[in-house]
Amino acid sequence: MNWLALDIGGANLKAADGQGYAQSYAFALWREPQALAQHIRTAISEAPSADHLAVTMTGELADCFESKAAGVQFILQAVGTGSSNRHTRVYLVDGRLVAPQTALTMPHLVAAANWHVLARYAGKHAPQGTALLIDIGSTTCDVIPLSDGKPVAKGATDTQRLLAGELVYTGIERSPVCGVADFVPYRGQPCPVVHELFATMRDAYLLIDKLAPNPADTHTADGRPATKAAARTRLGRMIAADSEEFNHRDAVAVAQSLADSQTARLATAIGKVVAHLPAPPTHIILSGHGDFLADAALQSLGIAAPTISLTRELGPAIARSATAHALATIAREATSA
Repeated sequence: MNWLALDIGGANLKAADGQGYAQSYAFALWREPQALAQHIRTAISEAPSADHLAVTMTGELADCFESKAAGVQFILQAVGTGSSNRHTRVYLVDGRLVAPQTALTMPHLVAAANWHVLARYAGKHAPQGTALLIDIGSTTCDVIPLSDGKPVAKGATDTQRLLAGELVYTGIERSPVCGVADFVPYRGQPCPVVHELFATMRDAYLLIDKLAPNPADTHTADGRPATKAAARTRLGRMIAADSEEFNHRDAVAVAQSLADSQTARLATAIGKVVAHLPAPPTHIILSGHGDFLADAALQSLGIAAPTISLTRELGPAIARSATAHALATIAREATSA
């Protein structure tokens, strides 16, 4: 029995088989939902042969859907079409794997259940005591408490998790700069940022060497390449400046200030979650390609518990699709037990 897991988000589609294969595809679901079935078909065709699918999602929140229930229904229909209706199981936030027909009757348990998948998997690295999973991706950060290897989050839905500090809707690539800071430094003065999608946090991290440039990637605020030169131009627009008024030194200062602001935001959430733990965490499990942000937040809080990096454990490619990898592993273990 060969499993392929799909983690279907609003901006990315990720696939993994739990045995070494993983792939992440940039796909703006909210722009072209009608193309989802074809993207799923492509992901399946490029993966190792699998006769069983496991699915989790966050894409149901995309604003092309009137409700989460409508999003869950659309996504599961696309999975059926794109997979030629092969055997499929859907992950629920209570840990069950159910048939799509059953999942459609309880969309509130399907919506945004992927955090629970990863937390269950991460718990294997801290089977005893109190631990914390911090998963940071392009769009969001998850801060999940673990007890004896099991997730013990206060919230189940995204809204509940936002209230608890267990979900921080900020990430290292797609978050608009104006959603991270109100002011940035400009030549000795605090300058208000414009409330416009001129730049994202990816631009900031490109300029301070936390993310690597990729000239072939144009998934940026202005559709120009993910390079330092283009990032500098985008950041300049955030204070209504052009290249004559905004040089590389200015850009680096702004970028570092934005990184500091995002670190502080994450640190506040981590502090809130840790304050409700029965004991200080004995281990911190880091996941996602934004683990440098987690490191900075933990350092600012003075939390010195040993860290376990899933990027180092799994390798960068699998870690980028860690939730899909976790789901494939859990599905295989559940059916082989």
